[in-house]
Amino acid sequence: MKAVELYLANYFNGIELAPALFYETNKAIRFEISESIAYDEPDFLKQAFYRSITLFEALFRDEDDIILVTDVHTNNDFLRAKPLHVYSKYVKRKDLLYKLRFSTVPNLYGDEEELVTHRFSLSCKKRDVRYRQLLKAICYEDFADPTTILKHNPESGYDIFFINQSKNIIYHLYDDRGCDIIASDKESIRFLYEQYTDWILDYDKQEVDEDFSLNNYS
Repeated sequence: MKAVELYLANYFNGIELAPALFYETNKAIRFEISESIAYDEPDFLKQAFYRSITLFEALFRDEDDIILVTDVHTNNDFLRAKPLHVYSKYVKRKDLLYKLRFSTVPNLYGDEEELVTHRFSLSCKKRDVRYRQLLKAICYEDFADPTTILKHNPESGYDIFFINQSKNIIYHLYDDRGCDIIASDKESIRFLYEQYTDWILDYDKQEVDEDFSLNNYS
């Protein structure tokens, strides 16, 4: 069993690291990262930048052990034709890149048989990653911007997960709209529920409230 899968088996009951983590556990919060505003407004992504970075910095401390996971969903030829630059661009310590792990996992989008999921993972610290720039790049993914991660391969998709091994929390900013945060213990993210309750996505707010109710706390 690969390191990431072993960790998930030990602390998250073998949950699959895939989009929509919120719906796989009751120890989760789904935040709305940017509210509905016109895309042609000059500052429409400022809210997304602010919320995604604020939540990240609330969860990750400098001393925490992190696994930075990038899943690329594409065809078999993608990585040979267009190498992925997530780690070379956003990891400060180039010596860490020698520890980068690669594997393939079962296609996480089963309705598209031609796709393969390539998984990259790197153990690091928060200070090793240009996380502000990386989170902004994720927010830009659906827009024409130089920071777009897969700008040369729009037919491919990706997901980036930050796993906090010290606190057993997973942070998944899936795009400029939202962010899923799950934990092995609700108590470790309860402060987010209380402090940023106004940011919780309205569609899932009732479910989150019920999960974090003191009468349903487990």
